[in-house]
Amino acid sequence: MAKLNRLKKHMYSVLLCAVTLVFISCNQAEKKEPEAPKQKPNILFIMADDHTSQAWGIYGGILEDYVHTPNIKRLAAEGTVLENCLVSNSICTPSRATILTGQYSHVNGVTTLGAGLSPQYNNIAKELQKGGYQTSVIGKWHLKQEPAGFDYYCVLPGQGEYWNPVMKTKENWEDYYGGGKQYEGFSTDLIADKTIDWIENRDKDKPFMAMCHFKATHEPFDYPERFSDLNRDVDIPVPASFYDKGSETTGRSFKGQSIDNLKKRYLDATADPSLRKDFMNYPELPFSVDGLTNDEARYQTYQKYVKDFMRCGAAADDNIGKLLDYLEESELADNTVVIYTADQGYFLGEHGWFDKRLIFEESIHMPFVIRYPKEIRAGARNKDLIENADFSALFADYAGIDYPETMQGRSFRENLKGNTPSDWRKYGYYRYWDHSKDRPGHFGIRGKRYKLAFFYGNGLKVNEYKPGEEPRKYWDFYDLEEDPNELHNAYEDPQYQDIISEMKKEILAQRKALGDTDDDNKEVLEIIKKHWND
Repeated sequence: MAKLNRLKKHMYSVLLCAVTLVFISCNQAEKKEPEAPKQKPNILFIMADDHTSQAWGIYGGILEDYVHTPNIKRLAAEGTVLENCLVSNSICTPSRATILTGQYSHVNGVTTLGAGLSPQYNNIAKELQKGGYQTSVIGKWHLKQEPAGFDYYCVLPGQGEYWNPVMKTKENWEDYYGGGKQYEGFSTDLIADKTIDWIENRDKDKPFMAMCHFKATHEPFDYPERFSDLNRDVDIPVPASFYDKGSETTGRSFKGQSIDNLKKRYLDATADPSLRKDFMNYPELPFSVDGLTNDEARYQTYQKYVKDFMRCGAAADDNIGKLLDYLEESELADNTVVIYTADQGYFLGEHGWFDKRLIFEESIHMPFVIRYPKEIRAGARNKDLIENADFSALFADYAGIDYPETMQGRSFRENLKGNTPSDWRKYGYYRYWDHSKDRPGHFGIRGKRYKLAFFYGNGLKVNEYKPGEEPRKYWDFYDLEEDPNELHNAYEDPQYQDIISEMKKEILAQRKALGDTDDDNKEVLEIIKKHWND
């Protein structure tokens, strides 16, 4: 009995100790300080002009071993590269408007180069400001009217100059091309330095979103002296489609912007130095093709053009490195989303072309790399179809703010983690509005394998067609798996007719869903009605 009593006392003591420990633990839990709110990430959005994927060195291609892009490669090794990031309207001003507003061109009204974005119009910078972010845009703006939603801006008027550029701030702003003051130096260096200065002097109690927009690599493709010897005595290989003879051999619906036109610009600027301003202020003139055949002259034009382009891009890469080093030294790198992209792609001799504007791959593909050490996979590639309208939704997602219903993008944050939603888009929608006879207005869709576009042509009241004149063809279809260089318009090939029929339905569905119905343009509706089933 005594032994049993001792056992009961022992069990009582153990139970009492356990209850006491639970009480103390609960009491301590009640007194525990609440966790600090999760720190919002900074966003550094670096964008070049026309810096096409062929010249990045991370997408393969014939220039991979010739470009100087160690810092783009650094970002790719530390972050994720998008394989199928698409512009919805491949021209500078509309693309920038779509990135800011999260809306396709027909919704935000910025359809062509001549359009501007009103300060009263909503954009993602305004939304980020409301969410507690400091915001800035430095460099190329190209939207004509005063930037809104930015705590600070210092931007180029129009295209701006590569050397000693005029830049405009709130203190000296005038709409369109007036105002501003001149700064001494090379524009890419100045833009990066000013971005660093703004980040350094920001209110450090708030997260920031800094947009650093280089003029590079837009025509005339200029560069600083430190890169003047890049590929100096090297013959750069030409693309497989360089001597493309046009629609006669490929069956496409249009002519395109020949590199021979760039040759003419070089020769005109050589003959008349007064033309050497804005986009015709080319480096290393004079230029000559005396005594050369047409093909030889095209080749020589390409050698100058592509080398200038790569040198110009090397200066952009150099300044990306400067920005990345600053983030590391300032202990900001781990909590900063860094993006480098271009406002669209660009032709570097493919099909014998330069410039952009078209739904063809080199033009529609936006190179894009993103680094965020806390979340994004390092050294990864993502093949989902992302559009520039989606950028604003991604920013809002990272910032933890509501995304306006009026914006049309969709965040691809989960895609970047490797968790692509099951209902993610299968096709990207594209429309080019700024019609010319050689590069007609057109709309279409691009999937991972197939592309279909309708070249409606004279969709603007002012165009280069004579009364009653019409294009010979309206449709282009490409199988990107079988024909990656887009050298055969397979629209009439029997084996694709079922696919084409389904893609036409998809185009109509997307136009309806996105609100691009041309209800106010009877001319386009008549062309669609007449030629949709051609």
